[in-house]
Amino acid sequence: MITLDTSALYALLDRRDPDHARVLEALQADPGPYVVPAGILAELAYLVESRLGARAMDAVLADLESGAYSLDCGDDDLPRIRSLALRYESLPLGYADSAVIACAERGGGRVLTLDERDFGVVAREGTIDVLPRADFT
Repeated sequence: MITLDTSALYALLDRRDPDHARVLEALQADPGPYVVPAGILAELAYLVESRLGARAMDAVLADLESGAYSLDCGDDDLPRIRSLALRYESLPLGYADSAVIACAERGGGRVLTLDERDFGVVAREGTIDVLPRADFT
């Protein structure tokens, strides 16, 4: 299972994004399943609709509807999300990234993200594995 972060999903949708190929390659190298934390949908929708348009967001929703990605992260994850957001408030990790990490920890620990700064801090502690591969030491 790979938990998808906003940055990776956005790069996947925007073929002009400099990281598009890296993200696509990481997804193609793994059969999934691919999980989108419900907590990042508003963040993703804002970016996609304002930069790529409504049709691009409709493509994301169609993928969710078809099961290409599944929505996850609910009430049971809230204690861990709160804990992460408080622990890493100096980053600030925030709600969206904390939701991604909480879902990933519960589902095997793999996160597809381009946010090396914030996710790299958590990855160094060993609770998640960040894709595409980067050196966080």
